[in-house]
Amino acid sequence: MTCLEAADHAEIYVPHGYPEQTVDLGEIRMNYAVAGDPELPAMLLIPAQTESWWGYEAAMRLLADRYQVYAVDLRGQGRSTWTPGRYGLDVFGGDLVRFIDRVIGRPVVVCGLSSGGVIAAWLSAFAAPGQVHAAVYEDAPLFASQTDPAVGPSIRQGVGPMFRLWHKWLGPQWTIGDFAGMQAAMGREIPGWMLAALLRMAPAGTGGPPSAPPQDLREYDPEWGDAFVSGRATVNCDHESMLRQVKVPVLFTHHFHHVDPDTGQLLGAITDLQVRRVRQLVEGTGNSFTYRAFPEMPHSMHGHDPATYVATITAWAGSIR
Repeated sequence: MTCLEAADHAEIYVPHGYPEQTVDLGEIRMNYAVAGDPELPAMLLIPAQTESWWGYEAAMRLLADRYQVYAVDLRGQGRSTWTPGRYGLDVFGGDLVRFIDRVIGRPVVVCGLSSGGVIAAWLSAFAAPGQVHAAVYEDAPLFASQTDPAVGPSIRQGVGPMFRLWHKWLGPQWTIGDFAGMQAAMGREIPGWMLAALLRMAPAGTGGPPSAPPQDLREYDPEWGDAFVSGRATVNCDHESMLRQVKVPVLFTHHFHHVDPDTGQLLGAITDLQVRRVRQLVEGTGNSFTYRAFPEMPHSMHGHDPATYVATITAWAGSIR
């Protein structure tokens, strides 16, 4: 297996507002940034697919007076090592268990968006004893990111076609890198319902699709998305079994979502039915499950409205101390 390092493609990166650091975890070198006093309680922020640590910058500034905040690049994104063929929940979770042990060194609140929220769920179930004392699942596609979930639609009835497109035209690991070809292929390879939804969600005045990859995609290995669509990412980590082993209080924030009544296709991260099953399983462990609905909020609350995000998670975290 060949691992790509940040130095192998240094030209893609841009500077950000916090100093970046790297720790060697064995197989990978993980990139991260820190804000806040080390005497404060610790919080770990886990990005979504395609998002690097700097997606949390605005939220970090607001959190830093209450927490020492660590925001990471997972393997396959940002300056962390790109590792072909090694993308799965157990692998991501193991990276962060070692990160908490080697870098943070004390109990944390773990917060993750989207697939990062699924990894936060993994940590809330399987982290080493004493590492995690609470978990935030920010619009996490539990069940929905599996190919054959126990309940509700799967990744193949949701964002899966977009992951396949990225993997075909931009990867694996940018070995093709044909962004113009990908743009031209979208009309052929993305279902009409998804194209229409993407147009509805595009910011006003953007003037159509970008002519070059946005920075978050420039820092992302599309092989990671393929691992989810193919089922490799979750083959050894069934969500239902995982959630039966949660050991800490959970906050779930649920954002915009809609299931097309004609096709059953999911626009959004997770359905109401799937969230109800998550609640049932977490509460079945004896831990609390707090649900907060934000039906008008885009997928990334911490990026779109960091003040609401910080107010929501800090109020909840304070209530469970």
